Order: sequence, then C-alpha cells, then structure tokens
Amino acid sequence: MATTAPQRRVRPINYIAYGANDVLGAGSMAVISTWILIFYTSFCGLSAVQATIIFGVARVLDAVASPLIGYTSDNLGRSWLGRRFGRRRFFILAAIPLLPSFAIMWVAGQSFWYYLVTYVLFELVYAMEIIPYETLAAEMATDYKTKAKFAGARILLGQLSAILAAFLPGRLIGWLGPDSPDTYLIMGIVFAALFMLAATMLYVFSWERPLPPTLTEDEAARPGAVDAVRALYRNLFSTLRIRAFRLHLGMYLGGYISQDIYNAAFTYFVIFALGGSALIVSNLVGVTYAVQFVAVILAINFALKLSPAKAYRFAAVSFAIGVLLFLAMFLAGLPATSAMLWIPVVFAGLGRGALNYIPWATYNYMADVDEIVTGRRREGAFAGVMTFVRKMSQAAAIIFVGQVMQAGGFVSKADIQSPQAITTIVAVMVTGTIAMLCFGVLVSFRFRLDPRTHAILMEEIERLRAGDPTPPDADRRAVVEDLSGWRYDQLWGRNPVA
Repeated sequence: MATTAPQRRVRPINYIAYGANDVLGAGSMAVISTWILIFYTSFCGLSAVQATIIFGVARVLDAVASPLIGYTSDNLGRSWLGRRFGRRRFFILAAIPLLPSFAIMWVAGQSFWYYLVTYVLFELVYAMEIIPYETLAAEMATDYKTKAKFAGARILLGQLSAILAAFLPGRLIGWLGPDSPDTYLIMGIVFAALFMLAATMLYVFSWERPLPPTLTEDEAARPGAVDAVRALYRNLFSTLRIRAFRLHLGMYLGGYISQDIYNAAFTYFVIFALGGSALIVSNLVGVTYAVQFVAVILAINFALKLSPAKAYRFAAVSFAIGVLLFLAMFLAGLPATSAMLWIPVVFAGLGRGALNYIPWATYNYMADVDEIVTGRRREGAFAGVMTFVRKMSQAAAIIFVGQVMQAGGFVSKADIQSPQAITTIVAVMVTGTIAMLCFGVLVSFRFRLDPRTHAILMEEIERLRAGDPTPPDADRRAVVEDLSGWRYDQLWGRNPVA
C-alpha cells in the first residue's frame, strides 16, 4: 500500500523547471505537426505515402517502448540506479546527451531510410524523457491546486515554445529564402539545444516521493523476464479499467487529434487553398500560439474554480467557430493576405489553448483515482499510456491527412494543386477537426472530476490508508464510485486491477 510522506515546499523555480520541460513536449510536437509533412514532401522528395510509412513504423515501435519505459520507471527504485539518480529522473538524465537527435531529422536530400531511422530515433529518445517527466507533478505534489499549477506552468511554457516553433521558420525563411532547406535544419539545431537545457533544469529542480523503507514479500520477489513483460502489458491495459482515466483519454483524444488534423492540413490550406506562402503560415500559426498562451491563463483559473469539463466544452466551441470561419473565408474567395483571417485565428487560438491545458491538468489526478482502486501509486504506467496515446494520435492524424490528400490528387513538390486536391485539403481540415471536437465534447458530459470531488477522493484515500472501518455517507460513496468505476467494497486492492 502507498504511504504518506512529508510534503516538500514547491518553490517558483520548481514550477519553472517543470514547465520548461514542455519545450520538448509541446515544442517538438508543434514543430513536427506543423512542418514535418511539408518538409518531407517539398524538400526531401518523399511522397505523402512514404511520409506516413515513417510515422506508422515509429508507432509500432512505440507500442513496446512507451509502456516499457513507464513500467521500468515504476520499478527502478529498488535498483542502485534508481536509488542514486531517481527511478524517474534517471531516464531524464540519460536522455540529455541524446536530444540532439532532433536536429539530424531536418537534413534535406537524404534517402527514405535516413528519414525513417532519424525520426524513430528521436521518437524513442522523446519517450525516454517525457514519460518519466509526466509522473513528476504527481510525485512532487498531492493537493489539487498545486497539481493544477504544475499543469499550468507546463502548458504556459509549452505554448511559448510553440510560438517559437511557429515564428522561427518564418524569420529563417526571410533570411535564407523560401526555397532553402537549411531553414528547417537551423530550426532543429535551435530546438535541440533548448531541449537539452530544459531537461537539465528539470533534473536539477525536481524530486520524487520516497519509497517505503521496507519491502513486502511480494515486492521483494523479482519476476522473471516473461513475467515482467506480462506484468508490463497487464499494467498498461489495467489503467483503462479506471473510469475517470477512460473519460480523460476520450477528452484528451478529442482535443488533441482535432488539433493534429488541423495542424497537418493548415499549412497546405493556407498555401494552396488561400494562395499563401510558408512565411504567411508561420505568421498565422505564430499568432495562433500567442493567443493560446492567453487562453491557457484563462483556462487555469476556470479549471481551478469551476469544472474542467465545462471549460473543455467552451474551448471546443471556440475552436470549432474558428475552423468554420476559415471555411467561410475560403468559400468567399478571400486571399491569404486578407486581414479578415485574424478573426478565425483568434477563435481557434482561444479554443486550442484551453484544450491543451485541460487534459494535462486532469491527468495529474489520475494516479489518485487509481490509488483508491489499487492501493498503489502507478504514475509511470499512466505516463506510458499517455505518451503512447499522444504519439499514436498525432501519427494517426498525420497519416490520415497525408493519405487522404494523396487520394485526392495531391502532387508532391508541385507549386499549384488541382481543384480536386484543394477541395480535399479543405474537407480534411474542416470535417476531421470538427468531428474530433464533437467526440471530446460528448465524453466531457460524463467526466465529473473537479476540486470538490477530488477533495472527497483524497479524504477517502487517507481514511482507507488509516484503516478506518466507518462506511462513507451516500454522497461520498457515489463520488468515489463514479470516479473509479468500481463499487466501494471493491476499492483499496479488493479487485482484479490490484
């Protein structure tokens, strides 16, 4: 069973160091989702189908790597490495010298196999660093507000890196010219250096909960290799038996896949449907991320005081309005240089910022819900699932956009696309984005974790930990059963999940 420990004081530098690491999380994802498909098809000679094969292979490897890293970080604490460097923080330290792998992805003129190997290498390094990172808010804090502040710091600083990911290519294009592939290589080098700095800060200014001082008989027994692999995937799938986590994943996928589809199609939409350029794309995306930064600040206050689910629905509606306004402007024949384009940019940015923050804020409480079911802390298992799902969803979105565009007549390296190809680009961006937003909104109506219910949850955990036999009142029982998805008499290890 989990044990309590004195709570260390969280200082501003801890919030900053934790949040800065999302330069790797949000920054790399912003760069990849916005630019890599256009880089592969315009500067590397790859077809949209070849590009999607690269993403597909990486996801297959992720199916093993991400849960393995999460499982290992949950169980490394008994080893010398875990005791010396931290069971989570060891992976962060080990990833620092490998983060320049991001830069070598952006070398133009190489073969398909070069891009496959370099992309897969970075994705594995990314998982190695991000999965342990995603456990640290739950390691360093126990109360609702502190965890929400950690999530806020993460998303705010992640949005700053996304702004850089949008604006930097535009400035480099202005310096090097629109046809220079060095734009992307320089961008990759800049971000790789930022990744290393952020990971170093995270390692220095973070900590983990101390493990229990003694081992139980079950914990002392070391499983064999086959048993360890079975336990790994049993842990992976058992996280899906926690009701709040299933609903959280639904909201997460709705909010993030909608953005991935939008990001992957938006560059093509501006260049080919509106007659713009990569520089205009850079400016529009940069302003979108700047608006998202403001939206995150608003969402932090909304989620802290009211309901994350309600904030999610407002955000989804705002993003959908922005997408529909882009469609209206395309149908009206407005060019990419029209000042009217800033209107949908603002609506989309306000919605996207909140959609970025809310799922990660609620994620920080999933290990608490799991603890009342299992009596254990499994942050690593949840982080492995989250990272795997995040990269799977992004790859699926990029594959979807690339395959549909190819089927719609898109031609790589062509300066002008056919009317059919342009119609396909517009349809993918609008219908794909809004369909995923609708899915997330429907799920949000069933998600009931908020400050009040989380407080009840934590009080019940403390009561069960203390061995209090007094049955809870009907309201508290209903709250805990709704969040966990299990009857009260099955909680605290009395169920198949534990």
